[in-house]
Amino acid sequence: MKILIIEDEARIAKRIERMTRNFFDKDLQLIVCDSIENGQNTIENEAIDLLLLDLNLNGEDGFDILESCVARSFQTIIISAYTDKAINAFAYGVLDFVPKPFDEVRLSQAFMRFTTPGKQSGRDTQFLAVKRAKTIRLVNIKDIRYIKGAGIYTELHLSDGRIELHDKSLESLEKLLPPTFERIHKSFILCWHEADRLIVEAGGKYSMLLKNEEILPVGRLKYKEIRHKLI
Repeated sequence: MKILIIEDEARIAKRIERMTRNFFDKDLQLIVCDSIENGQNTIENEAIDLLLLDLNLNGEDGFDILESCVARSFQTIIISAYTDKAINAFAYGVLDFVPKPFDEVRLSQAFMRFTTPGKQSGRDTQFLAVKRAKTIRLVNIKDIRYIKGAGIYTELHLSDGRIELHDKSLESLEKLLPPTFERIHKSFILCWHEADRLIVEAGGKYSMLLKNEEILPVGRLKYKEIRHKLI
């Protein structure tokens, strides 16, 4: 596992590094950068799994790189004293916001959200950032009908019929999405507002009819849970 820390205060960076090593295994590779420029260069040239980002870096605003970070395949945890920016950070799709000053217990809670599979609670994500050519575009969560796994990418199927590719996996997005989204199949996450009714087919196959008349598969192990939610 490769983790990038972007923190300009050397003392705090070393503290984060120590706590991170205490939580993860010995195979962990840590990279520490003290500026936005160095952090961006590392992101462009290294395949990282997790970013630990401060929002105030020698007077520079960490939000300047946040959009490009959350559009990528890795997860982002903010570690910052600027708690007034927490709502905006969650809106952009960060996994957690750890306020300074922090202790090892609080940082470990953030790491647990990263390592625990499945849906997380209390997320306030409002946008998903997607890369298109050299630009970053924010997609409003409210515009997403469903999300489909597409190899190493995911497809965001939007209410206007467009499809946007996202670098994060279904498993990663599942941690960020609000409660209005549900994993209904190994390859699909559905916005509940788009569901019309369950369809039971011959041979024990299940499907979900959407309000726009699209049909998505429903996993056998998910059928009972979804049926109870629709009652």
